[in-house]
Amino acid sequence: MSLIPDAAPEFEDEEPKTWWDFANCLGVEPDLFFPERGASTKEAKEVCRGCIVRDDCLEYALVQGEKFGIWGGMSERERRRLRRQRALARRAAAGE
Repeated sequence: MSLIPDAAPEFEDEEPKTWWDFANCLGVEPDLFFPERGASTKEAKEVCRGCIVRDDCLEYALVQGEKFGIWGGMSERERRRLRRQRALARRAAAGE
């Protein structure tokens, strides 16, 4: 029998945790993730590197159609490319 609980106890007045409650960027200045056009995205992507919810963040941005900012470690240009790749893969799978 383990003495370590499977999950932290939940309290009635506590809201359930969501993926963004565990994000590396929680508490980081939001402007870092919305750089001016042509500015470096390196620092924002560094915050995302190793984040345990990076995939959840990226999927959120893709589903919501986020047009601006760094989400899941990707810029809008990179997310557009990924959306195109996924669309092509879906079409190819449907055609087979």
